[in-house]
Amino acid sequence: MKAVSDSLALVEFDEVLERYDPAFGLEVHVELNTNTKMFCGCPATFGGEPNSQVCPTCLGLPGSMPVVNAKAVESAIRIGLALNGSIAEWCRFARKNYFYPDMPKNFQTSQYDEPIVYDGYLDVEVEGETYRIDIERAHMEEDTGKTTHIGGATGRIHGADYSLVDYNRAGIPLIEIVTRPILGTGAKAPLVAKAYVAALREILLGLGVSDVRMDQGSMRCDVNLSLSPKETGTLGTRTETKNVNSLRSVERAVRFEMSRHAGILDAGEAIFQETRHFHEDTGTTSAGRPKSDADDYRYFPEPDLVPVAPSREWVEELRASLPERTADKRARLQVEWGYSDLEMRDVWAAGALSLIEATVAEGTSPQAARKWWMAELSRSANDRGVELAELGVTPVQVAEVQKLVDAKTLTDKLARQVFEGLLAGEGTVSEIIDARGLAVVSDDGALGAAVDEAIAAQPAVAEKIRGGNQAAAGALIGAVMKATGGKADAKRVRELILEKLA
Repeated sequence: MKAVSDSLALVEFDEVLERYDPAFGLEVHVELNTNTKMFCGCPATFGGEPNSQVCPTCLGLPGSMPVVNAKAVESAIRIGLALNGSIAEWCRFARKNYFYPDMPKNFQTSQYDEPIVYDGYLDVEVEGETYRIDIERAHMEEDTGKTTHIGGATGRIHGADYSLVDYNRAGIPLIEIVTRPILGTGAKAPLVAKAYVAALREILLGLGVSDVRMDQGSMRCDVNLSLSPKETGTLGTRTETKNVNSLRSVERAVRFEMSRHAGILDAGEAIFQETRHFHEDTGTTSAGRPKSDADDYRYFPEPDLVPVAPSREWVEELRASLPERTADKRARLQVEWGYSDLEMRDVWAAGALSLIEATVAEGTSPQAARKWWMAELSRSANDRGVELAELGVTPVQVAEVQKLVDAKTLTDKLARQVFEGLLAGEGTVSEIIDARGLAVVSDDGALGAAVDEAIAAQPAVAEKIRGGNQAAAGALIGAVMKATGGKADAKRVRELILEKLA
């Protein structure tokens, strides 16, 4: 066991599994990419000046009246259908009452017992085994504003000097997708949780309903977790880790909470039902507030909005317009790209499928696209502790670099330096090449001079080549590459060496 900051201790992960069975549930909040907010005409764009995208309705001023965003309803139905869910013939909004500084109305317009989507599922594959994740509901609601705590060491309200509230995000359309308790995953619980969110992200991206940028908060995950004594079949008291904002962090949050719960239970203490904050830097959680039950929110039907009753004809039209199912798409692309089962499994696990697909669409070969995303860029993402999609390099940029490699303007080694520049924010691909002087030396005059110098410096090697040992040319090629800073076209260098020593 290893000590933690409080009086109890974490239990090593393998030890947890010897005595306890994990159960977890995931609540994923997705901001929809509509042009306007859920109940008013304010822009729903990211990054505006604070409090510049607000009106009496999303500020909750007296006398303002909400109107439902039809595009948000359509997106909700499309999401529900893609998740194999049933679409309600009649549903309505409710008021969820609680005080929080970034809720200008002191209630959130949401859905409670009558969601627009119910009884769905999503199958995910982890290490060759398929797990079915049952989805209880997906409901429409509005996002809150954003509070920034100024001062203090943690960025949280405790220790802050003051707080600022930006209501631009208040009223942005949200879909909350809620699973039923996920049981029977054992040691794979953290991986299954991550795989589910990754699969959900791919589906939403394919539907075009959200940019699912976890780093910007347009997709956030709440992780509910509990432990029960081994093989008892009961559910323990749960905690809810709020607003986990990366795939990697979902896995880490599940793993940490399993170890923390076990430490509390081993000490004979009871789990306190509460919300928790996840800390990206340490992979740990800390206490938030006591977790409220549904009764505490005093739900009641929203009196200012009429019920939503999508016609069956409209639902079927939307069903017919859905893109290819993710599992079918994976199988098709694997055949088209010529990937092995293991290669495609790795691509999927890394969240790289859409990135590679977009890179291939720009004219790059599937093999080259996989090489960059699964090697160079994946390594950079791991080093930075972010997901590939959040790295900041785009499929268009990867394709542009590969086209230069294909044209022999860059070597793979030089291309890696271009990616270093992109990750460092040094400008566009062409700007980085110019600033770093990365273009391949292909001029025969310059290469010929470098080849002559290499031959003169290594006469013994030159004699071996003249005697018919062409493999010895590798030493001279290496010398030329070193002399040109790795910028020479190695194939042309070899040709020049053999020509001169023929």
